[in-house]
Amino acid sequence: MTTPDTLPDDVAALRALVLTAWAERDAERAENGRLIEERDQLAGQNDRLRHLLRQLQRMQFGRRSEKLDPDQFNLALEDLEQAIAASEAEQEKADPALRKALSDKRRFGRGRLPDHLPRVEIVIAPEDTTCPCCGGAMHVIGEDCSQRLDVIPAQYRVIVTRRPKYACRACQEAVVQAPARLIEGGLPTERLVAQVVVAKYADHCPLYRQAQILARQGIAIDRATLAFWVGYAAAEIRPVWRLLRDELLSSTKLFVDETTAPVLDPGRGRTKKGYFWVLARDDRPWRGGAPPAVVYSYAPGRSGEHAVRLLQGYTGVLQTDGYAAYRSLADPKRAGGPATLAFCWAHWRRQWFDIAKSPPAPTATEALKRIAELYEIEDEIRGNSADERRAVRQQKTKPLAEALRAWLEKTLAQVAAGSSIAQAIRYALNRWDGLVRFLDDGRIEIDSNTVERAMRPIALSRKNALFAGSDEGAENWAMLASLIESCKLHNVNPEAYLTDVLTKLVNNWPNSRIAELTPWGWSTAH
Repeated sequence: MTTPDTLPDDVAALRALVLTAWAERDAERAENGRLIEERDQLAGQNDRLRHLLRQLQRMQFGRRSEKLDPDQFNLALEDLEQAIAASEAEQEKADPALRKALSDKRRFGRGRLPDHLPRVEIVIAPEDTTCPCCGGAMHVIGEDCSQRLDVIPAQYRVIVTRRPKYACRACQEAVVQAPARLIEGGLPTERLVAQVVVAKYADHCPLYRQAQILARQGIAIDRATLAFWVGYAAAEIRPVWRLLRDELLSSTKLFVDETTAPVLDPGRGRTKKGYFWVLARDDRPWRGGAPPAVVYSYAPGRSGEHAVRLLQGYTGVLQTDGYAAYRSLADPKRAGGPATLAFCWAHWRRQWFDIAKSPPAPTATEALKRIAELYEIEDEIRGNSADERRAVRQQKTKPLAEALRAWLEKTLAQVAAGSSIAQAIRYALNRWDGLVRFLDDGRIEIDSNTVERAMRPIALSRKNALFAGSDEGAENWAMLASLIESCKLHNVNPEAYLTDVLTKLVNNWPNSRIAELTPWGWSTAH
């Protein structure tokens, strides 16, 4: 270090010393400038990402006209959150002072780890506890304690099962042995089969990918073997699925819809278009006592004959999207009596959204505004009793609906007959009785979004698996997905549920007690 006493007397040496100091100062300033520039760039990048995040949040929680589909929202959101996390990590490296502030922020908003998880305590002490000043022994004056979530990788094991046979020494006729397992002579336990089924139909992981995951653990089980296990599980749970279907068909009100189910057609070397017909019940919005459930049924087509067969004998309220195939069910001459059809406002509203995408669209904007007023009232009364909902609808919603119809009729006379606006108006006017049926019945929802939510898992599985291998495979898919999605409605772990139910069914569970194996019956018992 240079001090006044050590400064050289020579002018040239002094000049060299000053130039060196200036060079070091300039280098330090340049480095500081670079760090500041990097920090500002990262801050600007974070601001941009947070702006995008706010836009996405507005799409999720803002006005209905701005909302994204929840699955699309989550995909976009997770990418943005990853980008923000990466940017924050770079900022921490560039400015270590931020580390503590960000750490405190994460600790405050991370939530609480469940009490049922086992705790493993680890003490991390300094390598040397000798005082660096005087060399004396140091003692503990406090500690920082944190809890972090850890994972133990999946561990596969072999269960050796012995089933002794018992015979009578006296008569030597009867032989007694405990019941067999799910797949006699096969490898899997009921728990492993349940895990494969849930991974396929709840987590949308095709069997060939599951085979690859097993291979990483050194377990060679091919996709065909996994498919064999799933087929056995479907055969066992069929009685429970039938009970679920019969239970829903005995309801006073149901949602119904259909979605495509591509099925391999080997004879033609391509896939054919089958359909999953979906029945859903959820009476919670009006405090109904029936447990919520979803039942999928496979059919090779979408024609009205499949709807008639699926809903044979049903005479309650059917909430649909207005598809013409359901109209025969409301025929007064129908054997056993007609069903009552209630139509979905969300399907009609989407037509106006499509029109509004090409502004200027004042008519579409006005239609969306009027429909939004109806939905605002529905948000206020959701969770009230059926009688309370009907009373509010009669007082507040009915005048708005009557004014909307008058406006539609007036507008229809002013627009071109072949325009998209005229088509949207005629769609509503031709179905008006079904659209306003919810005004007179507090049990009916304004839309059929309940059943549409139930179809999203099918769409995700379809995207990952592409198609079912056969009509029988599609039927198995429908049955297993019915139980899994019904489990979700009751906050039941589908893997624990299927493990227990398969074990009971294999051990000759009596048919008279099948009701105990429904997701809501199982949830009550556990």
